Amino acid sequence: MRMRFAFKVGLWVVGLFAAFSGQADQVEASGQVEPFRESVLPFLDNYCVDCHSGKRAKAKFDVSVYKSEADVIGDFGHWDLILDQLQSKAMPPEEADVFPSAEERESVIDWIVAIRKREAQRNAGDPGAISARRLSNSEYNYTIRDLTGVDLQPTREFPIDPANEAGFDNTGESLSLSPALLKKYLDAAREVADHLALLPNGITFASHPVMTDTDRDKYCVKRIVDFYKRQPTKLSDYFLACVELKKSEEGISAGAIESVADSHHLSAPYLGHIWNLLAGSDHSAGPVQILRDDWQEISVRAEAATDDETRSLMESLANRVLTLRKKLAVEVDFPKAPQIHSGSQTMVYWRNRRQAASRRSLNEQVLKRMGDVSEMTANMDRSLILIGSDCEQEEQLAAFEYFCSIIPNEFYISERGREFLGSDGNSKNEQGRLLSAGLHSMMGYFRDDQPLMELMLEDDERVELDELWRELNFMASAPMRQHAGFVWFERTDSRFMRGEEFDFARAEDKDVTSEEKIRRLGEVYLAKAVDNRADETAQEAIREYFININASVREVERDRLAAESVHLTALLEFMERAFRRPIGDTESKDLVAFYEERRSLEGASHEEAIRDALVSILVSPHFWYRFYEPAEGPGIQPLTDVDLASRLSYFLWSSMPDEELMQLAKRGELRDPATLVEQTRRMIQDPRARALAVEFGGAWLDFRRFENHNSVDRNRFPEFNEGLRQAMFEEPVRLILDVFRNDRSALDFLFAKDTFVNGALAKHYGVSDPQLVEVDTNDPDHWAHLAEAEAVGRGGLLPMAVFQTKNAPGLRTSPVKRGYWVVRQLLGEHIPPPPPNVPELPSDEELSVLSLPEQLARHREDPSCAGCHDRFDGIGLAFEGYGPVGERREMDLGGRPVQNKSEFPGGASAVGLEGLKDYLRSSRQDEFVENLARKLFSYALGRTLILSDDLEIEKMLSTLQNDGYRMQSLLERIVLSPQFLNRQGRVDLAER
Repeated sequence: MRMRFAFKVGLWVVGLFAAFSGQADQVEASGQVEPFRESVLPFLDNYCVDCHSGKRAKAKFDVSVYKSEADVIGDFGHWDLILDQLQSKAMPPEEADVFPSAEERESVIDWIVAIRKREAQRNAGDPGAISARRLSNSEYNYTIRDLTGVDLQPTREFPIDPANEAGFDNTGESLSLSPALLKKYLDAAREVADHLALLPNGITFASHPVMTDTDRDKYCVKRIVDFYKRQPTKLSDYFLACVELKKSEEGISAGAIESVADSHHLSAPYLGHIWNLLAGSDHSAGPVQILRDDWQEISVRAEAATDDETRSLMESLANRVLTLRKKLAVEVDFPKAPQIHSGSQTMVYWRNRRQAASRRSLNEQVLKRMGDVSEMTANMDRSLILIGSDCEQEEQLAAFEYFCSIIPNEFYISERGREFLGSDGNSKNEQGRLLSAGLHSMMGYFRDDQPLMELMLEDDERVELDELWRELNFMASAPMRQHAGFVWFERTDSRFMRGEEFDFARAEDKDVTSEEKIRRLGEVYLAKAVDNRADETAQEAIREYFININASVREVERDRLAAESVHLTALLEFMERAFRRPIGDTESKDLVAFYEERRSLEGASHEEAIRDALVSILVSPHFWYRFYEPAEGPGIQPLTDVDLASRLSYFLWSSMPDEELMQLAKRGELRDPATLVEQTRRMIQDPRARALAVEFGGAWLDFRRFENHNSVDRNRFPEFNEGLRQAMFEEPVRLILDVFRNDRSALDFLFAKDTFVNGALAKHYGVSDPQLVEVDTNDPDHWAHLAEAEAVGRGGLLPMAVFQTKNAPGLRTSPVKRGYWVVRQLLGEHIPPPPPNVPELPSDEELSVLSLPEQLARHREDPSCAGCHDRFDGIGLAFEGYGPVGERREMDLGGRPVQNKSEFPGGASAVGLEGLKDYLRSSRQDEFVENLARKLFSYALGRTLILSDDLEIEKMLSTLQNDGYRMQSLLERIVLSPQFLNRQGRVDLAER
């Protein structure tokens, strides 16, 4: 940016500043003409007013409104543009009738620079106005994500937020509010509330709406099944870990077992059990001794085997063990009773309970059946032969029981078919019945994970799993729905409850699960079974069913009653987090009063009232607006620590402060410079800092909406698919994050020799040397660091495909757009919009007679175009070695050799990307660094920069230069700046 000249003025400017600032009163008193009227106003009248005045002012910029120096100071943002145009000699344009002399131009430039310097010093440290503003769409999404733990993206249907002059949409200048948008905030709040899940110990949010029983089932069941799937139950992994334990020099101890289990991601308790099974001395008979012998033999062979060979041997051994264990499993038959359907809950649950209790038990009948077999052929099966004296048989029986207790036939059952149907109950059609009890035409869940609880889980994991099952009953009303289904089934699909004595119990009755009705139904049901001569097992099954279902229903009712106050407390805690500050007693009482009114006066259920109260929090301006606590006194006042926490988190994360940040703020410790720097460093390493790369980097470099980019002709460039487009978007995000997190030089954005690629991008870039990078071409999420990116023409931001593709119209390249992107986004130049009726370049490079460089040369022959195009066409031509989708090329689409020789502003010339980098390094590096500092400062403050920021920018640039351009030094300078830490006082705001 050419603003850097403002910081390099000589003694003449300093003297002029002193004259303007120190002698202004004398000038006014003596009647002398101030410099504005003496030289600036005539300059405007002579060279600017003809085009820039009245209703038809070019670029909609009317200079005739500036009548005094005060007018200029009040609108200095536009005078920055005037300064840029005068310094670049873009104005007056070449086609103008009259031109100022060099002395006239320099006089006005010097005056603007001096005024800027004077006003910057006079207002140094002014934090500027901090206006209350709504959250931007992205901030709202990120905040909802961190508030609920679920990435719901509720603003996906919101209109796109407008940006301010700096290109950012996180400012009060751009974030207006309309009635239509207010309605969308209400809709968004209701959408979030639809995801609210009420649990026995608080509230949480599901990734999908949980308004129906089916939704709640899906949520709770998935969490239990996911817990099961996370458990390391593969037996061969434990056999392998025991090989490592055997080699341990520390000896076998609880610490050694825990260490090895941790390194292999296994259960330490179960590894201890397996170690005792393989290397212990107890129960040295039958399958235990055979297993020990085989494992010892394999362990010896493993010393000379490869890792893959050892794993294969252990897997083979584990398969033999599991084959034997399956033969020893206990099978429990379903009880049967006259007229009672075999799929009835009474029968199925009885069998399930006993089957679950026998997962670690031995089926002794198998041993008795196999006792007369003289020889077994399959390895472990030889252990099925019980021979020898009674004493020996007892030892073998004990060994079998020990073996079965350590190797359960199942650790858990996550899905169950209708097993009462026999073989049909295990068919493919029965798959996917997650946590099912195996009932016929009824919902019902059954927990079968006793071996997992007893052998594998730690204490805290057992508590977690117990709570997940409790939440299923609590949230999904599983026992109530199960019993209502039982009554419906027995009165329809079954014939058992069709007599008049059962008419009092109907599934549709609200009180069908009341204690009185369950008790009465149990008595009548059992009486009929006895009359039908049901055996003792069936009678026992019936008694157990009614006792258990009543207990389960009553437990849920007690839990729900107790949870009401818990939910209210959790909602108040949610409110404080949503408001990002401590809430007062009045706010707490108002929320509770709203909840109670919904229940008592409007008849809402507890859940309905909680959801409505949640909506009231999310539609409160205290949530979706960012307010700062009003200053109590005049002058510049410090932000409160709580406000500072929000400012910091929305800068680095575009989201709310986390618990650590809020606790520091509440204790008044965040303002301490050392603490603030420490938190900044912590937060930039947090995954949430990705928002800084996406929101700041995406707006600064103008790739934020590239995921919706559709100008590429997919027929001409079929490689540009959804995966490649997403990879192109992701590449700059990863580089920006890496520069910030690893405290790299800001210059790496331009001159780095590395980048990041996944399989799709590596293929697009022609990465074929495995020494450069190894990526899984089939895994779009597998990203790798490409350290030697220059070998494939990449490295840093400039050659990234995302920028080459976005700044190309689809069927050709565009040196104009690519060059404009460099000077506008990276260097911060102000380029006016093109004049009307500019002739378009051919849309298809393949069909064009002339090459693009030749067409641009003709284009610049027009004086009205040359002034601007000379500033960026040459820079854009340096990218001609990259095609319309950023692919490297030597021939253009018309079959002509690419012409990437460039003439840069100032007369320098070079070839290709490396030539452009040399030019930027030698001539424009300072502009890039200043532009980056200004952009990041503006983004951090959430406002357009003002004159009082200039001196702080100077300090930032000095710090960067002295600190090797380290990015974290820039971050730290920003968060410790007076502008970031302070606000204007009451009087200041009133005067303005």
